[in-house]
Amino acid sequence: METVRRNSAQLAEQVLDWLIATPDLLGVFMGATGADAEDLRAPEPAPELLASVLDFLMLDDAWVLRFCGEAGVEPTRIAEARAGLPGGDRPHWT
Repeated sequence: METVRRNSAQLAEQVLDWLIATPDLLGVFMGATGADAEDLRAPEPAPELLASVLDFLMLDDAWVLRFCGEAGVEPTRIAEARAGLPGGDRPHWT
């Protein structure tokens, strides 16, 4: 389970780095999540911040495809990584 968390965090950090380098989305992300520059500069981002990064990315399929295309990542890995971070467990509705 620790490996899943570590891999999930690594992918989320990659997405965070991409967001930081993508000015047209960075401001939207910061406004939507309440994250500030200090949060983004942290040497080890909080797991909750990393979860919010993936939640934000998954708000728009175009953003997912844009990141995945530039990073060479399979789009399905985004949701898989989100499941490995805080709050990522899927609810059972029955």
